[in-house]
Parts: sequence; C-alpha cells; structure tokens
Amino acid sequence: MSEVKNAFDNNLITIPTSQLLPSRIIPAATFGSPKYLSILASVRELGIIEPLAIHHEPIDLNEQPPRYLILDGHLRLAALKQLGARHALCLLSTDDEGFTYNRQINRLTPIQESKMIIQAIERGVSAERIAEVLNISIDRIHIRQNLLKGIATEAIELLKTRMVGQPVFHILRKMKPMRQIEAAEMMISANCYTGRYAHMVLTATRPEDLTESKNSVEGVSPENILKMEREMERLYHDYRLVEDTLGETMLVLVVAKGYLCRLLRNEAISAYLNRFEPDLSRELVGIMDAVTADSRNLDRE
Repeated sequence: MSEVKNAFDNNLITIPTSQLLPSRIIPAATFGSPKYLSILASVRELGIIEPLAIHHEPIDLNEQPPRYLILDGHLRLAALKQLGARHALCLLSTDDEGFTYNRQINRLTPIQESKMIIQAIERGVSAERIAEVLNISIDRIHIRQNLLKGIATEAIELLKTRMVGQPVFHILRKMKPMRQIEAAEMMISANCYTGRYAHMVLTATRPEDLTESKNSVEGVSPENILKMEREMERLYHDYRLVEDTLGETMLVLVVAKGYLCRLLRNEAISAYLNRFEPDLSRELVGIMDAVTADSRNLDRE
C-alpha cells in the first residue's frame, strides 16, 4: 500500500512579502468591505492566526531569491502590506492548486461563534477588546454573547453545525424546550434555517407549547391556525416515521436494484425488453439510477 502524500510541509516558514506572488487580482472595492476591514483589524491586533498557503514557483531555477505563489491568503497579505509588515508566516503546499485547500475550510456557525465569544469573556477578555479585534460594534458582541440564552441544550446540539439565521433564536425562545427540539428537527429535515421558516413553525405551535400567550396573526383566523397546527404535527410524525424506516427501505431498494442489474445483464432479457417493452426498459434503468443516487446521498450525510 502506497503512503499518503502530504499536502503541506510540516513546518511553517517566514517569507518576505516581496517574494509572494498573487494568483488573482483583488478588486479595489474589496478594501472597503466589512470582511477586509475585519481581517485588517484582526491582523493589527493579533497578527497572523491562519498562515498563508503558498507554493514554490520555480520560474527560473537559478533565480535568487525564490518566489512563491499564493494559494490562499490574498486579503491577509494585503492587510500585512497595509500595516507595513515585511514578512508573512506561510504554510508551504506541495501542489500548486488552492481548490482543495479552500474546499475543506469549515466556516464558523452562529452557535460556534457564540460559544467562542462566551468562552473568551469567561477567560477575562473584555467585550470591547473582542469588538475591536473583529472590527464590529460592541452591541453585536452582546447579541452574540446572549444568542443561546433560553434555547434548549438539545436544540443547540442539533443546530450547532448549521448556518442558522440569528432571528431564528429569538423565535425559538418563544417556544418551550420540547417544541424547540421539534422545530430544530423540522428545520433540519427541510434544510431551511431562516427566520421566516421558524416563524411558520411558531405560528403552527399549540398555545401550551409556548412560553407566552400567542397573539393572533393578522389575516389568519384561529380556525386556520388550528388546521396549521394539526397539519404541522402530522407532517412531523410522518417525518419521524420515514426517518425510522429509511435505512431498512434503502436496503430493500439496493437489493432490488442488484437483482434488476443481474436481469438486465442477461442479453436475452435485455434484448427482449428493448424490442418489445422499450418504455419499461427505460423506466427500470431510471429507477436503478435513482436508487444509486439516493444511496450515495445517504452515505454522504
């Protein structure tokens, strides 16, 4: 068995900024964007936390000093140059492509960000200092600090890796813990984490599952709200039933697909279907492709 090739050198290196070559042009408007200003503030206050990813660019083997192509970190390099830095901490890549590196980056979710801010404050870092480093207002720090107050632990665990809109948490606080968990599961099943979807779930929530009395929704009669509550509850139970039987159903479909594949590999059967039942033959092939795609999606999840 061959060894896995390392994608990066094991040691960080410090390279003069004059030897770093950009692989793309940064639009002028980017330097006034909140993202760049946040990076600039972070580099100014804390330095480079995430090293630049670079690759040795041998344009001339005898060239001195050597030059390096930037795979990831153009904005960090721009911030360093703006601050007058002459060197940058870098991670040397063994390949000259940046897609794989950027594809594997996991962005912080709102819940993860909130927990990091809470931990920093508990360790003695002031909210003002965090706001200064992130280049955002202190009010936003307080909002993120209190984001998870009133949210059930189980609901937080379900949503911790999801990019949930901040208005969702305000809506969830209006529900009791068990309903919060149900709402989180419904958002996951629908793959929708917006405030509008959460408000729809809130509207279809029974009064006894709310932390406060529910005001009537403008344009919606109490009878219609009651119907929505029943329909939402029915959909939730149907979802749980499908979730419980999904593995067994997929197993049956994969076995059936294998049987169909063996049948269609028989030249006599395949020729007969193509000649006398072409529609059925195409339908069987389509079903097998669909089962294969569903099986791959299930494995990926």
